[in-house]
Amino acid sequence: MPDAPLPPLQLTDVQRSVSAELDRIAPVIDELGRRFRGAGHELHLVGGPVRDAMLGRQHNDLDFTTSARPEQTERLLKGWADAVWDIGRAFGTIGCRRGDWQVEITTYRSETYDPSSRKPDVDFGDTLAGDLGRRDFTVNAMAVSVPDRTFEDPFHGVVDLAHRVLRTPGRPEDSFSDDPLRMMRAARFAAQLGFSVDPAVVSAMTAMADRITIISAERVRDELVKLVCAPYPRLGLGLLVETGLAGHVLPELPALALERDEHHRHKDVYEHTLTVLEQSIELESRLPGGGPDFVSRFAALMHDVGKPRTRRFVGDGTVTFHHHDVVGAKITRKRMKALRFSNDQIDAVSGLVELHLRFHGYGTGEWTDSAVRRYVRDAGDQLERLHVLTRADCTTRNRRKAERLRRTYDDLEARIARLSEEEELASLRPDLDGNQIMAILEIPPGRVVGEAYQHLLELRMDRGPMSSEDAEAALREWWAARG
Repeated sequence: MPDAPLPPLQLTDVQRSVSAELDRIAPVIDELGRRFRGAGHELHLVGGPVRDAMLGRQHNDLDFTTSARPEQTERLLKGWADAVWDIGRAFGTIGCRRGDWQVEITTYRSETYDPSSRKPDVDFGDTLAGDLGRRDFTVNAMAVSVPDRTFEDPFHGVVDLAHRVLRTPGRPEDSFSDDPLRMMRAARFAAQLGFSVDPAVVSAMTAMADRITIISAERVRDELVKLVCAPYPRLGLGLLVETGLAGHVLPELPALALERDEHHRHKDVYEHTLTVLEQSIELESRLPGGGPDFVSRFAALMHDVGKPRTRRFVGDGTVTFHHHDVVGAKITRKRMKALRFSNDQIDAVSGLVELHLRFHGYGTGEWTDSAVRRYVRDAGDQLERLHVLTRADCTTRNRRKAERLRRTYDDLEARIARLSEEEELASLRPDLDGNQIMAILEIPPGRVVGEAYQHLLELRMDRGPMSSEDAEAALREWWAARG
């Protein structure tokens, strides 16, 4: 994964890619273009589909802009589309589906933000040039008129695309004042496309970083997820930190850039974190679905956020971070709640952060089978992600030590596999269920049944499977000890 943007593109390659993609999507663009032109309206393929066509990326989700008003667009789509929806009508957008194609058609727009508002004021425009001029970056401000396939590029986006640079159509300060989320989008596109960001854009982002605070947490979260799941997240995250945006949306990240102690005896936690993120991405093939996996990546990004708060210097100059796993899990949970993540995502990521050091107690394999069972039980349905995070966290430059850690974790996974096959660890439960506990102890449902169940689960962890007779004897012994 690059620390720096990718090399420039050749314009001849761009032209070939566009031609091939337009031929592929011809069944949509040609038919729609003729329908709109026949009704006296302009229609243009625009934005991401045009940009990605130049990059050789195929899309079945197509965006268009048009001179037609939403009600006119809706009428033109009926009879052509398999389904039509108007959920975006307030913003001038009508959506539809035709076979495998998803289409969104938006009326030319002129859109600005009130300086203190989170929502745009939407006004319809009259020209393609005006519509393109209000878009975020020049590489997204190109259009192809249909059905005649005339290329429109008033802001020289194709040149910026060839040089892999993000630039705004007008002054970046005006663009970010209209929609501060575009600053996050700059970082996201850098991560998705491997592009650099124009110095003027970076300067405006730095000067206006606090404007991001007027944007809703949900919109910021969505951009952050796209950035983290992009092919080159280090580029985007680095830009967030450099411009100060991270200080507002993910302050735990720049906080990792700890000042080194005078003896230089601990790692640069920020750089270590980005390395762990990249190594976790390389291991995503181990996960169901193969990635990109947001939970795995975000856990890697947050795994050491407890270190700044737990850093201590001892007498010989050694640095310690005791309990940074537990502290980091709490910090992670709080940040994800602020960004309005789902409870399931919060539980998964914070749980992985809390468990990421557990393996280091394994030593050279001294854990008992009981300890291995507890490791699996505590990881629950995040076990495969915990394997990825733990392996990715081994970033030592000492090749012999790295190889030893890898072999040791191989051994732990082999033991987990063996015990799982023998004991069905994934569905680990006591040898007696709640109904059996109530029948044996002759007690009604209630808190005591749960306590008995938990006691038997702990015994199951320690001893492995028991016969029903041994489990009943253990239960009666526990009950007698309670008096």
